[in-house]
Amino acid sequence: MRRLAQLTESASTWRALELRVREATEIAQLAEAEPDEEISAHVDEEAQALEDELDSLEFQLAFSGPYDGRNAILAIHAGAGGTESQDWTEMLLRMYLRWCENRGFATEVLDSTLGEEAGVKSVTLEVHGANAYGYLRSERGVHRLVRLSPFDGAHARHTSFALVEVLPEVEAAAEVDMKEEDLRIDIYHSAGHGGQNVQKVATAVRITHIPTGIVVTCQNERSQGRNRESALRVLEARLLEKELAAWAEEQARLKGEHVEAGWGNQIRSYILHPYKMVKDHRTEYETSNATAVLDGDLDDFIQAYLRMTIGSGE
Repeated sequence: MRRLAQLTESASTWRALELRVREATEIAQLAEAEPDEEISAHVDEEAQALEDELDSLEFQLAFSGPYDGRNAILAIHAGAGGTESQDWTEMLLRMYLRWCENRGFATEVLDSTLGEEAGVKSVTLEVHGANAYGYLRSERGVHRLVRLSPFDGAHARHTSFALVEVLPEVEAAAEVDMKEEDLRIDIYHSAGHGGQNVQKVATAVRITHIPTGIVVTCQNERSQGRNRESALRVLEARLLEKELAAWAEEQARLKGEHVEAGWGNQIRSYILHPYKMVKDHRTEYETSNATAVLDGDLDDFIQAYLRMTIGSGE
């Protein structure tokens, strides 16, 4: 019923636009037959309004995928480089939290593993909002940072990497094949911060999906039950992503394309020294305002990627 409502609304929007175009065309023809400055100005104004609305509707086609309208689960993992990459991972977490805040999306950190000296080794958060997955899927891949290291006594230039994963939230149990007997659930004491309850009571949850070997953990809640629910949501999302990846690989095999396993090349570089620039290597979009980007100003990068993928089937 929700899908039907979405399609009905979409059809109504396009039909209303079609009617406006037809009416504007008739008025334009009238203005040609009987020139009138006021009518001509109205036609120009309506033509610009129609162009702007068409551009906006065209961008909405980027969210035509079956999962684009859903909430998202976003995970960030530090790459090789120890403290440098862990600090970069925390910077990316802040960037995405600020972007979500600016867009009005609600976020909840489901799990995080702190670094030994600084930063985080990995973090998983849930993002709630219209088309959250549709927007954030443009961010999955390897993100590269080049800067003068604050952790190096010689203040040398370092390159750090972090992997961003984005998964669509599962809305119905029937979407993934997950049986209770295929799960191994371990309960343990949370590490790091959390207060007395975390220290006295084993509340952290680790769930292993035995057939695939996928392991998820959740330790941010003080309730074992809440951690279990959150871990199950992440596991369902990872199983759905695995099924989607298998389907994509099969399509690529049938097309004769080579599917590269592993991280592959970085999708975006953030350079803070010797100059400031953020560049997306897929769309070639770049900006010199790296500070704003790291403060959550991601819309231009996301839109450039989504416009590139309209009609490509990605």
